[in-house]
Amino acid sequence: MDERLKRRQHRDYESKDMLDTLLNITEDKSEEINRDQIKHLLLDLFAAGTDTTSSTLEWAMAELIHNPETLSKARLELEQVIGKGNQIEESDVSRLPYLQAVVKETLRLHSPIPLLLPRKSSSDVEICGYRIPDGAQVLVNAWAIGRDGSTWDNPNSFVPERFLGLDVDIKGRNFEVIPFGSGRRVCPGLPLAIRMLYLMLGSLVHSFGWKLEGGLKPEMMDMDDKFGITLQRAQPLRAVPVAL
Repeated sequence: MDERLKRRQHRDYESKDMLDTLLNITEDKSEEINRDQIKHLLLDLFAAGTDTTSSTLEWAMAELIHNPETLSKARLELEQVIGKGNQIEESDVSRLPYLQAVVKETLRLHSPIPLLLPRKSSSDVEICGYRIPDGAQVLVNAWAIGRDGSTWDNPNSFVPERFLGLDVDIKGRNFEVIPFGSGRRVCPGLPLAIRMLYLMLGSLVHSFGWKLEGGLKPEMMDMDDKFGITLQRAQPLRAVPVAL
C-alpha cells in the first residue's frame, strides 16, 4: 500500500485496479473504509479466496493425472464442445457436464476447508440423540461428510460419473456435500470459486497434455493429504505440460 501511494503521486499514474479503488475511497474521506480495513480485506481475499481455490485446482489436476481414463474423458468432452485450439469461455461451462462433475467430485473428496468455520448454537437442540447446548461452539466436518459411506458408494474413490444425472449440487442446498458450508453463513466466495475452478481446470486440460516429473507413473503418485486449516497435498503436485 505504501508503494502504491508513492506511485499515485506521479502525474502520469492512472488508477487501474481494486487497490486503487479502495484508496480512492479513503482519500475521499469516506467513512466506508479505512487503511486498516483495507489490509484485513486483502488478507481475507488472499488467504480465504486464493489458498482454497489453488489447493482445489491442484487436487483436481492430481486426481485427473492419477486417473488417466478420467482425464481422457474430460479432454474428449472439451474437444467435442469447444474444439481444438479454441479457448474455453465461462459461457461454455453449462455445456460441459463432465467437467462440472470432475470439480464436484474433487470438492467432495477434498473439501478445501476440512472443518468449516466454527458455528455457535443459538438454543438447546437435539440432533441424532446428541444434545447441543445453547451457546456451544460447533465444528462441522465437511471432509467426513463428503466421504460418508452411508451416502456415497466407494466414498474414497474418485468417480466423477457419480454426479452425472444426480440432482446434487455443492452450493449448500444438499447436505451430502457442503464444501462451502450452508445457510446464511455459506462461503461468500462460492460464486467466484466455482467460476475460476471450471475455467482454470478446463483450460489446463484442454490446452496441454500432462506427465509427472521424473517419469513417475500415475499409479505411483502420493495422494495423501496433510491436515490444516485448508486441505493441502502432503506432497505438492509436480506435473509437466506437453504439447497435444
